Amino acid sequence: MKALAAGIGVVFLSPILIAGTGMVLASSADAVQSSGSFSGCLSDIDSDKVAKQVTKILDGASGKDVHVDGLDLPAEQVPNAQTIVAAGLSRDVPKKGQIIALATAMQESRLRNLNYGDRDSLGLFQQRPSQGWGSAQQIRDPVYASEQFYKHLLKVDGWQQMTVTQAAQAVQKSGLPDAYAQWENLATALQSAIAKTFPGAGDADGKDTNQGEKPSASTTGCAPGQDGTGFGRIPEGSVPKGYSIPKDADPKARKAIKWAMHQLGTLYQWGGSCTNAHGPDPMGRCDCSSLMQQTYAHAGITLTRTTYTQVNEGKAISQSKLQPGDLIFSRGSAARPEHVGMYMGEGLVIEAPRTTKPVRITPIKDWDILAARRVL
Repeated sequence: MKALAAGIGVVFLSPILIAGTGMVLASSADAVQSSGSFSGCLSDIDSDKVAKQVTKILDGASGKDVHVDGLDLPAEQVPNAQTIVAAGLSRDVPKKGQIIALATAMQESRLRNLNYGDRDSLGLFQQRPSQGWGSAQQIRDPVYASEQFYKHLLKVDGWQQMTVTQAAQAVQKSGLPDAYAQWENLATALQSAIAKTFPGAGDADGKDTNQGEKPSASTTGCAPGQDGTGFGRIPEGSVPKGYSIPKDADPKARKAIKWAMHQLGTLYQWGGSCTNAHGPDPMGRCDCSSLMQQTYAHAGITLTRTTYTQVNEGKAISQSKLQPGDLIFSRGSAARPEHVGMYMGEGLVIEAPRTTKPVRITPIKDWDILAARRVL
C-alpha cells in the first residue's frame, strides 16, 4: 500500500489534473447536457478500447483524437475520473464503491467540476453547501468532493449488497433515482482502466480481483438487447411496435401476458380487484398486485393478493435469468417490496404503476429490481 499511496500522491499533484481542473474552471459555463437529458443505455462497452483511450489521456494526449462512448470531453472527464478512483483507493474503498462513485459523478455532472447546478449544487457530485457537504470552495475541490462522497457511502448500511443505482441514491437522494444505472458499464470500464495505473492497486480489494469483469444484467438492468431501449419511447397504454410474446415462453406465461396486455390503458386503482378493469366501477380496475393476481388466475395459477406476499410466491431467481412471466419487484426493500410487475421478454415489463397512470409496458432499464420470482 505504500507504493499505492505514493502513486496517488503523484496523481493529486500531476500537471494533467492541475491543467484539467483549470480547464474546467474556465469552461464550466459551457456545460454538458443536463443530467436528465441523456437517453439510451451504454451497454456495449469495449473495456479494452476504453483502457487504450484512457491511457492516451493520462499520458498527456489532448483529447482531440480520443473517443470514449459516453464522454464528450475526455480531456476533462478522464482526469476527474482518475481523481475519484485515486480517492477511493487511498481510503481502501472496494472496487464496487469506486464504480458507484464514478457512475454518480457521470450522472450528476458528466464528470465535470461544475461551478453551478440545481439550487446551490456544485462540483463533480453536485453536492450542496446548504446540506452540509462543505463550503463551495471545498466542494469544487475534486479530491475533497470524492472523499466526501465515499465518507457518506461507507455509512450506508449494506451498500455493498445494493445495486449501483440503489447505493448512489442512498447517498445523493436524487430526484432521478433510477438514472445512475445507465452509467454502470462505463464506470466499470473506467475504474478498471484507471486502477491498473496505480502500483499495487490490483491488490487493494482482495475479494474483488476481477477488475475487467463486465457488470451483469442483474445489477445494471442494462444488458445488450435486453433492456427494452431498442423499442424507443413507448406511449403509455400501448404495445411497442415490433414486440411479440417470445415463442419459447411457457404456455401459461403466454396466456398470462396476453391477458395482461388486454388491460393496457386502464387506470390504476389502489386496492382495485382487477376483475373488470374496463368497467365503470373504479374498484374493478387494477393495482400492481391485483394485476399480477388476475393475470395468473386466467392462466390457472393462484397468487396471493398483495405485493408483500407475492414476493414469497414460487421460487426466487436471479435477475440475470429472467424469463417471460416472471414477477419482478421494486421500491421498498427486497423483503418488503412495494411494487410488482411482470417480465414480458425482450427487455419489457407490464405493470400497473401508480395512481393517475394506466396499465403500461415499460423497459426493464427503468426498474430498480429488488427481487424476482418464478411462479410457474
